[in-house]
Amino acid sequence: MAQGRTRRSRAGEDRFAAYLDGIAAVLGHASRAASARAYCTGLLLPGERKSIEPMAARIEPGRVGAKHQSLHHVVAKAEWDDAALLRAVRERVLPAIERQGPVRYWMVDDTGFPKQGRHSVGVSRQYCGQLGKQDNCQVAVSLSVANDQASLPIAYQLYLPEAWAADAERRAKAGVPEEIVFATKPAIALGQIRQALADGVPAGVVLGDAGYGDETGFRVGVGECGLDYVLGIRSGTSVWPPGTAPLPPAPWSGQGRPPTRVRRSPEHQPVSVKNLAQTLPRQAWRQVTWREGSQAALSSRFAAQRVRPAHRDTLRTEPWPEEWLLIEWPKGAKEPTKYWLSNLPPRTPLRHLVHTAKARWLIERDYQELKQEIGLGHYEGRGWRGFHHHASLCIAALGFLVAERCLFPPQARFAPDWIRAPALPQDFRPRGATHPA
Repeated sequence: MAQGRTRRSRAGEDRFAAYLDGIAAVLGHASRAASARAYCTGLLLPGERKSIEPMAARIEPGRVGAKHQSLHHVVAKAEWDDAALLRAVRERVLPAIERQGPVRYWMVDDTGFPKQGRHSVGVSRQYCGQLGKQDNCQVAVSLSVANDQASLPIAYQLYLPEAWAADAERRAKAGVPEEIVFATKPAIALGQIRQALADGVPAGVVLGDAGYGDETGFRVGVGECGLDYVLGIRSGTSVWPPGTAPLPPAPWSGQGRPPTRVRRSPEHQPVSVKNLAQTLPRQAWRQVTWREGSQAALSSRFAAQRVRPAHRDTLRTEPWPEEWLLIEWPKGAKEPTKYWLSNLPPRTPLRHLVHTAKARWLIERDYQELKQEIGLGHYEGRGWRGFHHHASLCIAALGFLVAERCLFPPQARFAPDWIRAPALPQDFRPRGATHPA
């Protein structure tokens, strides 16, 4: 067994070396490519902290200072194209994912990184999912492709708050490119989707939480791209119940321009999705199982209704098209817990709606691994370039793990601890540490 594990370990390391050679080639300069390979290796080595200095100490314990300098240069200083690196990762990992089945989902999401001070690029007081509240943090928007077995981030961009976008001094210090202007998170995500389509990435159903689904412009933009979506919405989102719609334009009085916009009246108003859910009859709800969990099958109660969104429809000449409203109300809960809008076809079965909506757990798993195992949030620099270079190399490291998991059955999958880190020098002390430990 020990010999078999050793052989698998060596084979895995050989594939890792070949993978790094392929993606590092897009960086151009040989020394830059070598540093990028070392950086990805450091991200996968054991260790709680994946900032530059601890990684340098693990990779070359006898030359910590020199290795620190080379790693810092390739991440914080060197000019290379993040999009080109992510494209190289996608070209190597996507075929492995597709061996498990075709791409089914495009998942948009954002993630926060708690920060102190105000000088790290993009940092401001905003909602941080990691903390579950408003706090000082950076937020990045990403797009991932997935099927039911595997997923991979293919685009990643820092959200730059308006105060930052308008502050020329802070922009200059952080190296924010001139072409970067303020854009909302849904606008960034929509740009990533359009770029993925232009790059020929196999299309999937777009998934996202209420931060994206509640934005009518985002839903419309996704639909205009020819893509289906299942997007979360908040309980207060207003819709027209099944079989209803806004009133037609008012009759023309014979004077002025004829009315063209749909309208409401005090007696004819849309309702919130929460209120609609609470009026549905018992037979509208069905128990649906969507996948096997780690301990038991995951199931809950769901209802699906054909509704029309009501957001600003009085500015339109016709109602919004009908969509699916999917509602989850677990047994024993006092009220519904989740809501989604979807432009999937009218004959879509409830089970398929639920399965698609719930597939978004894959991106939560990716972020958990990127943050807890690979060190996505451990970068300590303040600049735009370093923030994105570090994230791109983290995604490259994750991409190798994804490809390996698609090659082997679960009991033989690649584990990062197959790569052993050299022992740290006895006198090694990270800068700023008050004690050798």
